[in-house]
Amino acid sequence: MISLITGIGGFVGPHLARHLLENNHEVIGLERNPRRIAGCRVFACDILEREKLDGIIGRVRPDFVFHLAAITSVSESIKYPGLTMKVNVDGARNVLESVLKVNANASVLVVSSAHVYGIPKKLPISEDHLLNPISPYARSRVEEEAMAMDFFRLKGLKVVVSRSFNHTGPGQPAGFVCSDFARQIAEIEAGAKPVIHVGPLSASRDFTDVRDVVRAYLYAVKDCRPGNIYNICSGRGYSAKEILDMLLELTDKRIEVVENKKLKEGDIPFLVGNNSKFVSDTGWHPEIPFHKTLKDLLDYWRKRV
Repeated sequence: MISLITGIGGFVGPHLARHLLENNHEVIGLERNPRRIAGCRVFACDILEREKLDGIIGRVRPDFVFHLAAITSVSESIKYPGLTMKVNVDGARNVLESVLKVNANASVLVVSSAHVYGIPKKLPISEDHLLNPISPYARSRVEEEAMAMDFFRLKGLKVVVSRSFNHTGPGQPAGFVCSDFARQIAEIEAGAKPVIHVGPLSASRDFTDVRDVVRAYLYAVKDCRPGNIYNICSGRGYSAKEILDMLLELTDKRIEVVENKKLKEGDIPFLVGNNSKFVSDTGWHPEIPFHKTLKDLLDYWRKRV
């Protein structure tokens, strides 16, 4: 089987590539600024470059496509709303059009986000919850989902959409809550001032280890029903305070915590999902305990500061 990953150089891409290689897939990657991913062929390609995209996908002829390439930062989407819509919607359309042109029988996963739900009316959130996007990022994902479903209904492409809730683990860059906490602790262990700056500690999120998420993505293209949307999540919420406390237990440093309680534009105070539809169709369950996820993330940063 040949699997194509767009945005292979991001946080999730290398983990997904490793999992696919372990399952005997040939893995091809696309990335604007490619880097070496062990065992994979990686092509330099911007998903907005339709002609180049057509050429690469035409040569590769993938059986499975994992569309990860996107602008995923809420704060970046607020700064660049037009670019966010262009990359996340027009870029996804280019990928789907290219796949349809080359191998209409391919199975495609379009990765969306739980941010489409906005501030939830009830918890846990199931797939039939009202969509209420409150940021340009979330709005781009709503439009991307609708476009992807049109490719299934109108053109017969085997598309599945994942509404992925928060995921973390080794390799996650700064700018995300767990990674920011871990990075600051690692810097303090390396000699920085023993003060950690955090956002609102009451905020609660549904976290899954990235290594469990990529297992879910393979299940999605193999076992899920095309034309369907699935929550991929743990079903368990953790407050930022709980996460910070777990990380602080992993260090022997005494650290002062400075909290900024103000929510940023586009922030959602609580987000916990219902994964029963995905579990029913695939049998997938998260396997990695959250304490291990955080320890591995902290160890990742310890090697890099």
